[in-house]
Amino acid sequence: MSTQKSSAILALWISLISNLMLTALKIVVGYVFHSQVLIADGIHNAGDVVATIATLTSSMVSKKPADDDHPYGHGKAEVISSAFVAIILAFAAIFMVYKSIEAMLMPVAEASMITLIAAFISLLWKQGLYTYCMRLGREMNSKSLIATANDHLADVYASLAAVAGIGVALIGGYYNMSFGHYGDPAAGILVSYFVMRLAYKMGKESIGILMEANVPAEQLGQLENIVRSIPQVKRVDRIRARDHGHYMIVDIRVSVPNELTIQEGHDVSRLIKNAIKYEVQAVGEVLVHLNPWYEKK
Repeated sequence: MSTQKSSAILALWISLISNLMLTALKIVVGYVFHSQVLIADGIHNAGDVVATIATLTSSMVSKKPADDDHPYGHGKAEVISSAFVAIILAFAAIFMVYKSIEAMLMPVAEASMITLIAAFISLLWKQGLYTYCMRLGREMNSKSLIATANDHLADVYASLAAVAGIGVALIGGYYNMSFGHYGDPAAGILVSYFVMRLAYKMGKESIGILMEANVPAEQLGQLENIVRSIPQVKRVDRIRARDHGHYMIVDIRVSVPNELTIQEGHDVSRLIKNAIKYEVQAVGEVLVHLNPWYEKK
């Protein structure tokens, strides 16, 4: 667990340093060569810096053990961070639309090969960061790392649109096609749609977890099958489960033979807990309530 935690923190530090460097690169090149899509993408990256700092902080908090004030642990700190990243992405999308429309109403600036190179560097860099953070986030079931990966994916969309838009503008300028000059701001509007869609998906998932939504039906079915495999369990009365950041909390009520002693009932509870935790590694806590079951005669 300590090694995984160190890997997650390292990934977030790499993301933070990368975002700082790319923010400076895009804004400077964008302003010097008057590329609205690159400036907007740079401002988006500046928001990413804030989001990554929040994610880094929440990741450290979420790994703290349970205490008297937080008996179920601090896992939801990651979910709060994920919701924060979603808000940052939504504002970035709105800003990109605004700047792109503004660029369309202003005198057309000549596209530059330097801006195309800067956008392409960002595209490759962010694709690598997305792959790295998403793989690690899924391995650790870390909401904050997955949110950071999705943030990088939004940047991939933005950089791809920037490459396409600037490329169209360059071609338009070379062949003297006036409409090509609008490729840069038009790409900014297009990418804002993908960024906003990603923000909505992340925000919806985060709100669901914070509101104690049940896990998907497939996961509940898997948990119920595990419980039913315990010989002493006669009936599953209720089963609930909720995400708590990088781990899951399961709440179960089952009926067992009424003649079992307290010790035997305790042993059945332990069997259920151990079976679930063995089969589903993401489960951090299992709460079991036993009901008496009477055989019908």
